[in-house]
Amino acid sequence: MSEAKNSWTYAQSGVDIEAGNALVRRIAPIAKATRRIGADTAIGGFGGLFDLKACGYQDPVLVAANDGVGTKLKISIETGIHDTIGIDLVAMSVNDLVVQGAEPLFFLDYFATGKLDLDVAERVIASIGKGCQMAGCALIGGETAEMPDMYKTDDYDLAGFAVGAVERDAILPSKTTGPGDVLLGLGSSGVHSNGYSLVRRLVKQAGLDWNDEAPFQPGTSVARALLEPTRIYVKPILEVMRSLGGIKAMAHITGGGFIENMPRVLPDLCVAEIDLYACAVPSVFKWLAHVGGISEAEMLRTFNCGIGMVLVVEADKAHDISEAFRAQGETCVTLGWLQDGTGRDADEHGKRAWVDTRGKLDLTWRGQ
Repeated sequence: MSEAKNSWTYAQSGVDIEAGNALVRRIAPIAKATRRIGADTAIGGFGGLFDLKACGYQDPVLVAANDGVGTKLKISIETGIHDTIGIDLVAMSVNDLVVQGAEPLFFLDYFATGKLDLDVAERVIASIGKGCQMAGCALIGGETAEMPDMYKTDDYDLAGFAVGAVERDAILPSKTTGPGDVLLGLGSSGVHSNGYSLVRRLVKQAGLDWNDEAPFQPGTSVARALLEPTRIYVKPILEVMRSLGGIKAMAHITGGGFIENMPRVLPDLCVAEIDLYACAVPSVFKWLAHVGGISEAEMLRTFNCGIGMVLVVEADKAHDISEAFRAQGETCVTLGWLQDGTGRDADEHGKRAWVDTRGKLDLTWRGQ
């Protein structure tokens, strides 16, 4: 058979198989550093293995979650700061797992790009590994896709997939959740990973460059301040659950804020009353509200406004639980309580669990 006159290779189409293989070799030590009980095999196979029996569960139920980072990625791409974005990726999934009482066990990542840059990819995946260590889960595999026709050369996108386990009789929310329970809020580390399409627009409107000093965080660039990674609450929450108990339900406060996330874990005919005065609003949110002229209602439905996780706890254990979180370095405040909502009509979506807010967020921007 004669050789074709125009013989193409995969590399000529923009996909470098050797670069992909080189990346696997580079990230092997990163994955190894996240090993835990149940996961001690090397990456590189067709699938990641996890030995659930080795973890000692008696009657486990698996819990899975997946998420991305959203347009926060654009800041990393435009500034070349890639050493924290993977923590966000892990956080968005493992924080969703722990609200159901689950311990995150393992994590898988998906990294897609227009042109594989080994240094960039390694830094991103190293930050994913760091996030896994913070959450106590193993990075057991993933996928790297080089797609020149889908992405610009320097662009990349991320997706993450986490699996955890919880004993069947410990699944949250508890069926005993109801009126009289206390609401505790755990402080956020900043904007986390929601609302960045609006954040980026407001930075541009304010005439700021990513390298400029952040008006809301003196001594730090705008990019670094806004790339502060999402707080991972897994270890402190699991520690409190195991040592004290008393946690009946939790809500990860992401897009939609209190109003949309709290009803997801409340029983029917139950009202969560939240005192907004209890929320110490970080400067970044005050600045965003000031620059964009954003109303309190819009802030509450777009951003976490300083509270990244809400816990519903037994009233007689609320003080001890708060102190236990503070001892682990978490900011913990009493936000309110649950009340009986009997007699109230369902909302326009047919939901019969509500969130009422009283007081006001302090969104006044006084500058620095």
